Amino acid sequence: MTPRAVVMHVLLQVARSGSFPDALLNIYFKEHTELDSRDRALVTELVYGVLRWQGRLDWIIDQQVNMNPAKIVLPVRLILRLATYQLLFLDRIHPAAAVNESVELTKSSQPPHIVRFVNGVLRTIAGKSQTFKDAIPDTNPVERMAVRHSYPEWLIRRWLSEWGEDETEAFCVASNRVAPTTIRVNTLKVTREATAAELRESGFTVDSGNLAPEALHLRRIRTDLSSLPQYKQGQFQVQDEASQMIAHLVQPQSGERLLDACAGLGVKSTHLAQLMGNQGIITAVDNKGWKLNQLMENAQRLQIYCIEPLEQDVLDLCPSRRLSCFHRILLDAPCSGLGILRRNPDIKWKVRPKDFYRLHRLQKEMLSRLAPLLEEGGVMVYATCTLSLEENETTVQAFLSQHPEFYLESASGYLPPGCEKTVDQVGALKTRPDRHGVDGFFAVRLRRR
Repeated sequence: MTPRAVVMHVLLQVARSGSFPDALLNIYFKEHTELDSRDRALVTELVYGVLRWQGRLDWIIDQQVNMNPAKIVLPVRLILRLATYQLLFLDRIHPAAAVNESVELTKSSQPPHIVRFVNGVLRTIAGKSQTFKDAIPDTNPVERMAVRHSYPEWLIRRWLSEWGEDETEAFCVASNRVAPTTIRVNTLKVTREATAAELRESGFTVDSGNLAPEALHLRRIRTDLSSLPQYKQGQFQVQDEASQMIAHLVQPQSGERLLDACAGLGVKSTHLAQLMGNQGIITAVDNKGWKLNQLMENAQRLQIYCIEPLEQDVLDLCPSRRLSCFHRILLDAPCSGLGILRRNPDIKWKVRPKDFYRLHRLQKEMLSRLAPLLEEGGVMVYATCTLSLEENETTVQAFLSQHPEFYLESASGYLPPGCEKTVDQVGALKTRPDRHGVDGFFAVRLRRR
């Protein structure tokens, strides 16, 4: 299978079923071992580039068709997006090659008149590529910003009303940049300095993190990190700096009992265990067994042995001998994910206006279900990777109003040195890609009286 055929298969599944592009890419790369490292890099660039700039690509395409754009069927729309992205954003691919390969892709699934249509549209765009690189609609400010930065108009309108033009512009620009590859060094096994030295010897450019003391930023990556001996030996875990700060906010102590209520693949669970010195018990809860299986495999790689998996839904948790008197609880809640658009650009096309209130209700219910499981004087950390008021401040305020036995404790005294600028006036941890160069996270410490 050619690289562009793989790209088409991935984009079709993302559009039709809402699948996650990173998971699909991992599957296809395992199935198609004939793809070398350069092919895989190209596939990844094309998939994420098309998803990131989808709105701008569609606007350009729609200017060139003499028909109702809504009548362009999905496979043809994706072929046009893929070719237009190559024509406008990738200088290393010759325009004629991009057009010809896209026409060949069309021939494999579409009738001759559609092939001629695709060929005509792409040749027009190729001939005007320099003009289209800077073109934006001469209409209202919302549409101009939506097209320029490739975001849904309703999101732009919402952010303009909440943040204003300058802040919205800055966030859109930062969220369209490709995120750096950041790792968390497993200090149970090795120091950050030792891992950095080894990776530099392997040809990587390595910089220390700005916020998290275990963080390293890697550049000049020409290989799959999971193939490195340092990864296999459990020396590091891939994790953004903002995500690393959540475990520090929990401040787990050696020998304590912790609950990670939405553990997922366990990236934060293993960080909590690392900060506890691998001493104590972490009950990692998730309603998907396959995620817990991967969590335990990853914990074994990192040589962490204090995590106990529990397959269950948070809303079904009830106090019991196993589920009570936790010293600390982490709820990394389901959310809209608008803080991680650098890594997951597909999210901005999946989220809907009604999702914020729906998720707010779910998050509030989860917090209430977890509250009785925390011992008196214990700490519950509520975290999201989004920026919406409904899912962050409003959820916390609603919980505190219904649970007077809890109060908000400022994050200032619990984060690593140098993180003061990430704490707002209320005491919540709030990071943004445009301000701090990391993913957008929100988190608060809720202390039980």
